[in-house]
Amino acid sequence: MTTAQDDAPAPTGQDSDSADAAAPPASVGIAETVGRVLAMAAAAASPSRPGDAAEIEAITDAMIRLLVGTPLRSDGQLTIKSLAQEAGLKRNKLTHKHTGLKDLFYALVRMQDARPKVVDDLKRKNDELQHKLSRLRAEHNQLRTDFQQLVRVVHVLEIENQQLRQSAGSDGVVRVLPVQHQPQDR
Repeated sequence: MTTAQDDAPAPTGQDSDSADAAAPPASVGIAETVGRVLAMAAAAASPSRPGDAAEIEAITDAMIRLLVGTPLRSDGQLTIKSLAQEAGLKRNKLTHKHTGLKDLFYALVRMQDARPKVVDDLKRKNDELQHKLSRLRAEHNQLRTDFQQLVRVVHVLEIENQQLRQSAGSDGVVRVLPVQHQPQDR
């Protein structure tokens, strides 16, 4: 048996984890209440078609999950596409059949002043990956520049080596000059 306290959203501001994970209670409460009323009205209006009430409940539950930021089947964005995916329905159910729920969802999204946690996490990860990509591109460009410089150095050394071989004389032997040892400072 559920009581009104069980159905009510948890109060915000008691601990930081629950405040971060929950959407504004008004939007969740509105979605839940409207969903229940519409599901009961659909069941009463056409008892021979229980699928309508089930669709309304699925859409409402998905709406709440998206607004709270805990999606199960979608990317967590606050769009009709994500709502339909989260509810396990085709998008045309929202755009043609349950247009009132679609409008309610858009109104609740506008009412909500913060993005869901999932979207914030994706944004943070995207920013990290963008920074890493920029760093790797810069490193790649530096390595390309170093490689081109080393190719030029090798080319110059090959030319110098060829000139030394030609100037060594007819026997083609390059003689190594003795190295003079310098005393080390101690």
